[in-house]
Amino acid sequence: MSLQELKDKTTIAIDAMGGDFGPDAVLPGLNIVLKKNPHIHFILFGDRSVIEAYLSKHAFLRKACTIEHTDFVVKSDEKPSAVLRSSKGSSMRMAIEAVKDGRAQAVVSSGNTGALMALSKLILRPVSDIRRPAIASVFPTMSGEDTIMLDLGANVLVDAQSLVQFAVLGSVFAKAHKEQDSYVPSVGLLNV
Repeated sequence: MSLQELKDKTTIAIDAMGGDFGPDAVLPGLNIVLKKNPHIHFILFGDRSVIEAYLSKHAFLRKACTIEHTDFVVKSDEKPSAVLRSSKGSSMRMAIEAVKDGRAQAVVSSGNTGALMALSKLILRPVSDIRRPAIASVFPTMSGEDTIMLDLGANVLVDAQSLVQFAVLGSVFAKAHKEQDSYVPSVGLLNV
């Protein structure tokens, strides 16, 4: 499937309850995304009554959403190891499972980062030969080209093999971000 075909059929699973402000921050953000990308469909995971109350005032967004009710939310102070054992039925876990099941191509959560990484690694399984995921950020530059940086302080001790794996992950992400299969990104190492 080409990048354009994938873009035309994008469904994003959203942990609508995650983060310090939960749906009060997440749902208005989806309005912004949808205005720029009207082809996107969202599957919202969380408290149906809270989500529906917001969507009832935003018909444009409502048409682009499916809601799946969840009774549980992963709390920001929960340890990832505890979340692995007790997250069944949570908005975060169910959003990740939607990607695993092929119902969504991506998951977004502003919830507990450690829990998100641990659950994603458990449920989605890393690409072969990739031991650990890396958090990526996209930064604009003066030239107008974006720079993608991975592992921004998330791991204090990283060995050479992990650095190579992060470079591979970053290259794949850069190609998708650039929307050109033939794009060959420049990869570098920034050390502290």
